[in-house]
Amino acid sequence: MSLALIAALPFFGALLPGLMIRFGRNACALATGLVTALALLLLALHAPAVLRGEVVQTRIDWLPGLGLNANFFLDGLGLLFAGLILGIGLLIILYARFYLSARDPMGQFYTYLLLFQGAMVGIVLSDNILLLLIFWELTSLSSFLLIGYWKHLPEGRQGARMALAVTGAGGLAMIAGMLILGNIVGSYDLTVILQNKALIQASPLYLPALILILLGAFTKSAQFPFHFWLPHAMAAPTPVSAYLHSATMVKAGLFLMARMWPVLAGTPEWFWIVATTGLVTMVMAAKIALFKDDLKALLAFSTVSHLGLITMLLGFGTKTAATVAVFHIINHATFKAALFMTAGIVDHEAHTRDMKRLGGLRTLMPITFTIALLASLSMAGMAPLNGFLSKEMMLQEAADTVWLTPWAMGLLATIGALFSVAYSFRFLAHGFLGPVRDDYPHKPHDPGVGLWAAPAFLAALVVVIGLLPMLTASWLVNAAAGAVTGEPVAVKITLWHGLEAAALWMSVAAFGGGLALLGLHPRLMALWKATPRPDAKRIFDGIIEPLAAASRDMTAALHNGSLTRAIAIATLAIAAASAYAFATGTHLPGTRVPLPMQPVPVIAWAILMIAALATVAMHRDRVIALLLTGIVGLIISIGFAWFSAPDLALTQISVEVVTILLMLLALNFLPKTTPVESTTPRRLRDAAIAAVAGAGIGSLVYALMTRAPAFDPISHFHLAQSKPGAGGTNAVNTIIVDFRGYDTYGEIIVLGIAALVIFALSEALLRSPTVSARLRAIGPGTNDSGDRHPMMLAIAARVLLPMAMMVGVYIYLRGHNLPGGGFVAGLVFAIAYLLQYLASGYVWSHRRQRYDHHILIGAGVLVASLAGVGAWVMGLPFLTSGYDYITVWPLETFELATAAIFDLGVFLCVLGAVMLSLASLSRMALRAGEKVNPDAFDIDPSREAR
Repeated sequence: MSLALIAALPFFGALLPGLMIRFGRNACALATGLVTALALLLLALHAPAVLRGEVVQTRIDWLPGLGLNANFFLDGLGLLFAGLILGIGLLIILYARFYLSARDPMGQFYTYLLLFQGAMVGIVLSDNILLLLIFWELTSLSSFLLIGYWKHLPEGRQGARMALAVTGAGGLAMIAGMLILGNIVGSYDLTVILQNKALIQASPLYLPALILILLGAFTKSAQFPFHFWLPHAMAAPTPVSAYLHSATMVKAGLFLMARMWPVLAGTPEWFWIVATTGLVTMVMAAKIALFKDDLKALLAFSTVSHLGLITMLLGFGTKTAATVAVFHIINHATFKAALFMTAGIVDHEAHTRDMKRLGGLRTLMPITFTIALLASLSMAGMAPLNGFLSKEMMLQEAADTVWLTPWAMGLLATIGALFSVAYSFRFLAHGFLGPVRDDYPHKPHDPGVGLWAAPAFLAALVVVIGLLPMLTASWLVNAAAGAVTGEPVAVKITLWHGLEAAALWMSVAAFGGGLALLGLHPRLMALWKATPRPDAKRIFDGIIEPLAAASRDMTAALHNGSLTRAIAIATLAIAAASAYAFATGTHLPGTRVPLPMQPVPVIAWAILMIAALATVAMHRDRVIALLLTGIVGLIISIGFAWFSAPDLALTQISVEVVTILLMLLALNFLPKTTPVESTTPRRLRDAAIAAVAGAGIGSLVYALMTRAPAFDPISHFHLAQSKPGAGGTNAVNTIIVDFRGYDTYGEIIVLGIAALVIFALSEALLRSPTVSARLRAIGPGTNDSGDRHPMMLAIAARVLLPMAMMVGVYIYLRGHNLPGGGFVAGLVFAIAYLLQYLASGYVWSHRRQRYDHHILIGAGVLVASLAGVGAWVMGLPFLTSGYDYITVWPLETFELATAAIFDLGVFLCVLGAVMLSLASLSRMALRAGEKVNPDAFDIDPSREAR
């Protein structure tokens, strides 16, 4: 369970920032940091086993028959990514504490950050592709919140929408690809899928699955042509940008490619698609980065370029290239997070990120300059920093790879490295070097340690990994690369590969060319601005706007607010799909012989049909329609009794009585008849649709009843286990309070919510002057009768009340073994109380009420909850009932079951919901001007005097 806890901790922790912000910004940041630190500690406890080559697994079976399991596993690749997500996340939390202004809602920011962090950790630890897909989409949703955190900025809102649209669309494609893989292998567990390379690559569905999965990876990792969303995401606060670009979001696509590398790589399709996409992205984005004046824009396109570099390495399909890709993921995370935080410091202190307005910061901000210097040189691939190591290894792999021609890959990789050198040195030269200016928007200086501590730590890692790679990084690289390639890896990382290494001379050419480009930058910038080129954002907007307009038109046409139209479309669609399935399927004759017809069922069926048809024909008269509906319910309850389902019959009758009484009260505020709203052709159309749907349902029921089931129905299990499993002989009750107790628990909560909604609506209506005037317009005397509360009815109601309560208690107590239970008992009590209200009026009855109906509903849910939690105390699943048999002299042996406590909660909730609904409607009736009767029944004082 520890892996599941690591993934769940950020989600649980997301509740804390909103609470802790009440105690100050420091408390809020500290609580957030402790959550991430705890998850990182739990991860570190598994590190020794993973580094020994073991795979840590956690299996939580949910619906194993459908492959829906919450399984997690941790190998070297998962350890690397989870460590980056949580480790850099901890630094981002520290940095954000001092970066965000007092006007920014910090609690909200940290909540979004932890949700995003949890989604990312879930991706890298998931062992079930369905679970992975859920976390994958959660990253898109939570990143939308982070990118659009500054809601007042139009570019922030647009960047968030663009990121969600692109990555969300790619995620939908990836879902299809993953489901194809699961279908090929016959399992949705990643550990099983990763062991079936031959089966997957031999399948004719390999190429569709590959393309769909790569669409998800490419969109998430901003690969060409989906690269445009990532630079626009820089509108987010710098802590978000640093986190997205270094350890999360965009790295999710790389993780997916690395995770699926063992089964998808090694084919020509993989090489040409992945390597080509990565190469094009690397060179194109590096060139664009050189001409960006905004520090974060330059870094954003440099991120796209480095993501392309890693994608290209994974696309080569060799184990060495995959190992280099893993190593560069580590190096890129360290120097890129440090650079974004540095850009944020400059923006925070100088109030601008425009390099045309910067320069000279080396003197004014020496600490920030030192951090930027180390991180920029690493990004450029300068020895002896960590970026140099993986860049040299990348160039060597490119030189050894044949793409179109033997030298094309090496040449283009060198050009990409050349642009990388140029934009890295431009970041330093135009941002920090040169003379100090006197026209900064704000006089810059180094901030406090809170802002530069996190990037300084990362800059130190850049140096340490570069100088001591075998000591500081090789063990993690070997473990992660071994998980990617499927076999142990022992890579040797060195600073010097000899004069004969092609990478050395490619690197020299890249540095020479990069410095030359930097010197020519002013002329090249003028040429860049004068050259027409496609604008990815404009293209995206040009595609999205007509699609959005078409969607609005279609929505307006299909969803015009007409409920009958929506139901008609849905019914016809279901009927069409059913007809197609019937026409294209195979059919076998029924094996069950129909039972002979008997007079009683035929008569009941005839009454049912007449009542149903009469309801349709006379539905405009509301009272008649209600009474006919009651007749239908009564016949159905007789049918339940005929088919030996007394529990259902008893429940149906009780529900019908309560419903009819409450609906009669509600109809008191409506006109007697419903106005004609449909034309004759429309009614004929609706009748035809209803006939088609009814015939289809009837045919389906007939087919099911005349054929033996293809599988053993679950009812056999419930009947067999009712006594030994739940301690009751009434299978219906044991299902409700034990086997499907959680369903019942949800149903009583919904019932209580419905009653509260009725109460809230009535309260709102009674406070409305307009509604009150309409109620009073109904006028006193409208519903008066000569004897509204007759004495005989009042006396009979008093006599029946204790008798009904005795019956209700009896039904409640016997429910576990005989027809009855808390639900029916609650309805019986409610009917008894309803009779008091009918006999003596609302005011008289309400004055004698001792307990508020809200309390009854709350007590019912609370009692039911305690009954469920009590099972946890005994180590059983929620709402599992326990029972035993007790002998107390002189009584006979009887049963005590915890299900009775749950049934008590059902009873209280049902009673409270019905009575609260009654009270709400009665208060509206009083406002409408009904006579208030203070006595138990009507008495005419003048007649009594005579």
